[in-house]
Amino acid sequence: MVAESSPSEASKKAESSILNQMRNSGKNSKVRNSRQRVSELTPNTEVKRLELVVLRRYPRRLVNSSNFTGSVAAACGRDETGIVGIVLWGDQVNTVNTGDIIRIERGWCRQRSGELVVSTGKSGRLTVIDR
Repeated sequence: MVAESSPSEASKKAESSILNQMRNSGKNSKVRNSRQRVSELTPNTEVKRLELVVLRRYPRRLVNSSNFTGSVAAACGRDETGIVGIVLWGDQVNTVNTGDIIRIERGWCRQRSGELVVSTGKSGRLTVIDR
């Protein structure tokens, strides 16, 4: 009887550990896939969700064009994989400061003068996560 109970207990432990691994790997992959990294950005593509620490915000300037009228400012930010330029539009200029942690969702990524630049564009959203 002892021999019969041991394999059954061992198989239950193995099954439960496999299920735990599957559950944990599913959670980890969702977390990894939910946030883009700077190293994953490519020019002329959509930014789904990017979180950055703002290293510097440059002075604002006023723009009056057929597409947009208002304040625009450049900034630079980084995550654990690299540095990227940021374009801030309208109210974002006054909302974002140096040292803030921001999240850009549904934005875009372009290349300007050989460097990557991200922005929310017209349909995206910028949120200050932490100051």
